[in-house]
Amino acid sequence: MCRHLAYVGDPLPLGQLLSAPAHSLVHQSWAPEHQRSGTVNADGFGVGWYADDDPVPARYRRTGPIWADLTFPDLARVIHTRTLLAAVRDATLPGADGEAAAAPFASGRWLFSHNGAVKNWPHSMAPLAATLPAADLLSLEARTDSAFVWALVLARLTRTRAGAGAGSLGDALAGAVIEIAEAAPSSRLNLLVTDGTSIAATAWGDSLWYLLDPGRGAVVASEPYDTDPAWQEVPDATLLTATRTEVLLTPIKDLSAPKEPRP
Repeated sequence: MCRHLAYVGDPLPLGQLLSAPAHSLVHQSWAPEHQRSGTVNADGFGVGWYADDDPVPARYRRTGPIWADLTFPDLARVIHTRTLLAAVRDATLPGADGEAAAAPFASGRWLFSHNGAVKNWPHSMAPLAATLPAADLLSLEARTDSAFVWALVLARLTRTRAGAGAGSLGDALAGAVIEIAEAAPSSRLNLLVTDGTSIAATAWGDSLWYLLDPGRGAVVASEPYDTDPAWQEVPDATLLTATRTEVLLTPIKDLSAPKEPRP
């Protein structure tokens, strides 16, 4: 239902990752190659990035297609960052939430995106909605499944009082995916989150790839933006965690398995 990308590494202009490559995120907005549901991602887009010495990211989001935004090429040319998260959107259902429904969603130092759809939304999520404080539900940025999924992930991040580093990010994503998939089987739950220094992502029902250059950084994306043979596809039902120097893959089924008690 969307295409998204995250990067952590050496400072780069936004455009080097999002618009310059032959099959960039901009190109994927009208011609994705690996998208398993939907064909055109023209229902909004967003980019979030981090400036040096500021842990809180900036965001630029719009309701229309990324290719029609006349300001984005200038921003992509002059803004440099060590970490970014960007997405182009194909809406699950028609709505009037405008740019508030476009990823990345944000809270504090975190940026988040959801590529997919929650099955039988919103009715299937009623039991999980009951687990969230009323204030969290009332403060959702948009009335969409993605905004709700972000609320579940954010609750896990803030509940641990850590929420920093690839491990904490990964635990929050995997826990939310397991919870949602149990309540709404056949949901597509490719989630992506960063805290400015680490990335975590899930492959659950749609494509996910990564590109690692330990000397420069790591890219995690719905699909490759070029023909570099170093791109690696992530198996379905897998949690990915990444820093600028390493990528780790863990089957989500292993994370959900009951743990044997220690003697």
